[in-house]
Amino acid sequence: MHATPVVDAAAKRWALIACILGSAVVFVDSTVVNVALPALQEDLDASLAGQQWVVESYLLTLSALILTGGSLGDLFGRRRVFALGIGGFGVTSVLCAIAPTVETLVAARALQGVAGALLVPSTLAILTEIHPDPHERGAAIGSWTAWTSGAIALGPPLGGLLVDAVSWRLIFAINVPVVAVTLWLTLRHVPALAPRTTDGRHVDVVGSALAALGLGGVVLGMIEQPVHGWGDPLVWAPLGLGVALLAGFVAYERRTPNPMLPLSLFAERGFAAANATTLTVYAGLGAATFFVALFLQQVAGYDAVEGGLALTPVTLMMVTLSRRWGALAERVGARLLMTAGPAIMAVGMLLYLRVDERGDYLADVLPAVLVFGLGLSMTVAPLTAAVLGAVDDRHAGVASGVNNAIARVAGLLAIAGVGAVVSGRLGAATFGDAAPADALDAFHAGMVVSAALLVLGALTALLALRPGAAAR
Repeated sequence: MHATPVVDAAAKRWALIACILGSAVVFVDSTVVNVALPALQEDLDASLAGQQWVVESYLLTLSALILTGGSLGDLFGRRRVFALGIGGFGVTSVLCAIAPTVETLVAARALQGVAGALLVPSTLAILTEIHPDPHERGAAIGSWTAWTSGAIALGPPLGGLLVDAVSWRLIFAINVPVVAVTLWLTLRHVPALAPRTTDGRHVDVVGSALAALGLGGVVLGMIEQPVHGWGDPLVWAPLGLGVALLAGFVAYERRTPNPMLPLSLFAERGFAAANATTLTVYAGLGAATFFVALFLQQVAGYDAVEGGLALTPVTLMMVTLSRRWGALAERVGARLLMTAGPAIMAVGMLLYLRVDERGDYLADVLPAVLVFGLGLSMTVAPLTAAVLGAVDDRHAGVASGVNNAIARVAGLLAIAGVGAVVSGRLGAATFGDAAPADALDAFHAGMVVSAALLVLGALTALLALRPGAAAR
């Protein structure tokens, strides 16, 4: 029988700080690299596909292995796995910082994603276990959410400043002191919690491999398609193999006794609907943040700091408004806000069609950013409530992990899929190499596809969620 640990207030406070710092570096590194892509392209002569892979390799391993990371924490102890993950993140950040070629950087980013997949699930699991009182636990998780959101808001402008002042390499090297402090806090203050699972459960190695290889095949095929065409074996072979492996993943998860993705949860209509909405909404979000950052720097002529600051209002609106929308969702249910939010986000995407190659920020870019941010802030808290409200409390951790993994997969697939549309308009060129008219046409096409994904998310919530779903 696993005993609930008794942890003093000071240890809880330091553990919370360690968990916030550990999560923050992972979340920041999923977006901060976007503002460095133009500098990276110039330094390493990276194609658009190469720039995509710098982002996608990280998201691929993080997405495919994040549920496995949670299982490893259950089996071998949360502090041990968290410490391994944070240490690994530091080492792989150094490898990213010194990468001599884009291929080396892509490989290092993939390893960085593996480390992130180890540490992120452990943070919330540690906080949950050392705060057995529900009210105290809620406050700790609320603090974790607020501070990590604030760190994400700081990431792009800080990254832009580092790129402009020194080099893109510094956005990775700066992780090292943060990692060192986090590791010291973890080993000194986080209690060595006993493994939660001692009943013969094991890590779903086969499921993890099928998910990673399947997603990798699909992403490879979609990224290479605009350059080589559908008839090239480099496109159809990995694409077909990836789809087959993902189908095999679903079949395997249905029959294995210890699945990394408990498909039985999707039998609940509310859980399935909320995650389907997550897939489309986070796909639109992932594509937007990637291609807007590229366009503003490579076509409109923003420097890295300006590119980082351009989308900061979105995160600031998330930090200031999400709690209010979450409170409203508790009274009226999630469906109304999960329908209206993505629809408003889609309007924000379509406002980017007013942007020309000059990218006037106040007149054209900022209105799109503000409308998009309003819709996103309206969506996220009700979406989380719908996911957790659809399952029993004992499945809350698994449900949250599944939803987090789906959100990461959505961004992964969207950058590749919307990238295929954008690249189809650019050919083998990057935004910066193409004629301004062609770059503008490609950017607008990407925004239209992103808007369509968001409209699909709104319709999914409207038609699939029950009225009053997740209302408390």
